[in-house]
Amino acid sequence: MVVDARSLKRMKRRVTAELQDILTFPSGDGLTVAGGPFRSNVRAFLRRHALPPPQSSFSPNLIAWKILFRVGDHTEGPDTLPVVVGLEVVEEDVARSRSVYCDQCRVVGWSGHPVCTKRYHFIVRTDDGFSIGGNVKPCTKCGNEVHLSEPKCKVCSRVMTGQDVEDWVYSQLEDTRHLLHGVVHANGYGHLLRVNGREGGSRVLSGFRIMDFWDRLCRYLGVRKISVMDVSKKFGLEYRLLHGIARGHPWYGDWGYEFGRGSFALTAGTYREAVETLSKMPLSMFICQGRKPRTRVQDLILFYQSLSEHELVNIRDLFCVMLSLVHGAPKVPVVDGGNYKKPRPSTSGILCAWTYGDTKRVEDAMFRVLRAVSGSKWVSWRTLRGAICKMGPPELLDYCLKDIVGKQAANGFVAQVRHNPDCGALEYRLEPGDAALHENLSSSTSLFLNCPSREHLIADLRFLYESLLHPQTMMRFGPETKRNLALSLATKLLDCKHFVKDYKPESALSDANPSATLLFCQLELVDNSEEGGGGGGYSVNPPPELVVLPPNADISDLKAEASKAFQNLYIVFKGLQVEELVDYGAADGSTPIKFLMKSTDSVRVRGRWRAKNYGLGRFRMERGPERWTVDCVCGAVDDDGERMLACDICGVWQHSRCAGIPDFDTVPARFVCCG
Repeated sequence: MVVDARSLKRMKRRVTAELQDILTFPSGDGLTVAGGPFRSNVRAFLRRHALPPPQSSFSPNLIAWKILFRVGDHTEGPDTLPVVVGLEVVEEDVARSRSVYCDQCRVVGWSGHPVCTKRYHFIVRTDDGFSIGGNVKPCTKCGNEVHLSEPKCKVCSRVMTGQDVEDWVYSQLEDTRHLLHGVVHANGYGHLLRVNGREGGSRVLSGFRIMDFWDRLCRYLGVRKISVMDVSKKFGLEYRLLHGIARGHPWYGDWGYEFGRGSFALTAGTYREAVETLSKMPLSMFICQGRKPRTRVQDLILFYQSLSEHELVNIRDLFCVMLSLVHGAPKVPVVDGGNYKKPRPSTSGILCAWTYGDTKRVEDAMFRVLRAVSGSKWVSWRTLRGAICKMGPPELLDYCLKDIVGKQAANGFVAQVRHNPDCGALEYRLEPGDAALHENLSSSTSLFLNCPSREHLIADLRFLYESLLHPQTMMRFGPETKRNLALSLATKLLDCKHFVKDYKPESALSDANPSATLLFCQLELVDNSEEGGGGGGYSVNPPPELVVLPPNADISDLKAEASKAFQNLYIVFKGLQVEELVDYGAADGSTPIKFLMKSTDSVRVRGRWRAKNYGLGRFRMERGPERWTVDCVCGAVDDDGERMLACDICGVWQHSRCAGIPDFDTVPARFVCCG
């Protein structure tokens, strides 16, 4: 059979053109995929958009689906074929999973939720690698491709077992290199585990684009709450601290994520106060007002003031300008001999300024040097600066070298500047012309010519971050009480890692089901304290669950739907039966719901269940069956993800830091608390 290559290319283009665009999916009015809760929406989503899993499923408790997307109009390869990425959805049967309990739920404050029956992993892998749900897997010995239908590897003859394949799949669920990995429990509560854009190996998708896609997908699926543990770094810096100071919220806050839970019993109010107080610390505290030699910190503050169109008053102003420059800086070669610390005169009350006579004296000296050069020769930055080195302090010379561009000399010539085409160094000369003609050129090229390269900006950003923000490297400045306050505030911001977005899907569901009755059912259990052995006395606390009822539904329908919802959602509630509506006990089962309550109301339902009869006690809560007590001097009463140690006498847990043991020190073999 002969296949025309051009026809094949056209077919591939036609197929990919029919794919959804990951940059805009899901588009439309923003309604959920099926107009119901997440547990039903995700099934409808997979049926509508996903490729069916292979018949030869590699594991009964892991089912992988795949959805292909094109990436806008991006193309690749000599044939300029559209770029395609895959979203892989792994449906995990939690009861048979290797990891039953959710660590993220435990540390974000959802440890009292019962263990859900299903978890859904949403993964966008790096641009290369094996598909999780495909029929081809890597050999565990040599890494060669092995089809699941083949009994052994063709290269090394290793026999591939189902255990090998399952091990590989679980390793993918723990892989930190994915461009996107989010996991959502069947009850609609989930966690964004990682986002890696171009810095993480993506060729076409930035972290911003990936977050946009994730946010739209969560809204489309009707998720309820998503948490993220923000330990991300950018430019090697803790981004939650840097972005919090510069923008007033973490990077994830651009998509509506807010303070969820702080370590060491920190509250949302404490977080907001720390952000505002530290970001408003005045730069005047770091600027030398006397005649002492300037430090590098002071030089950099003055320099970035010279690049800013507005006065830099506080730390937030400084880091806002720097981040803006980093994101917009041209990637130009490092200028040979260039010194980028070039402050300019300012009307700011916190910055030193030179007089007009100072700058005029230096400019006249530079014009004399340039006029002395014969012909059309260019004078290097290093040579010109060396010729006028005795005319003023280095900062004044650097400022005048920047500001001379486009100015007119006494003989009518205008100063021009360029990058040497061979070495990239700045060079100057006088050219015939009118200063007014060059004024626009001067203003438009000034920032480009004098703004550091991206590499220099990042280096300066790191230095100022370490000197002004990070508690372990913060410079000394006075008064000491102010520095101690800054240290405390920066530490608090670093201790706030957990952020949560509440998607509030009920509003979209009401729009999608205007005639239906949507009710949130809060479950109360009969004799809960004695049920489900192995619970350690902890009460099961499922979040209110949404049920969607037809307009003419009655109380019996509500009880049946609520029972079904909780049974399908949580392993431990097998056999649960909702017996009554707590606040409507006297109402008959045939009473229409619409006569008692309106849509989106909450209702308490009481049910009976015996987990010990089914051996399901260990699925009572995401925190697991173990008993522990947290009682720390900071106020923490539950696990918050920070390092803890237990007293060898009373068994009560507390933070090692609060017990006087620094985070990087080894925990002692024996510890006795002071209580």
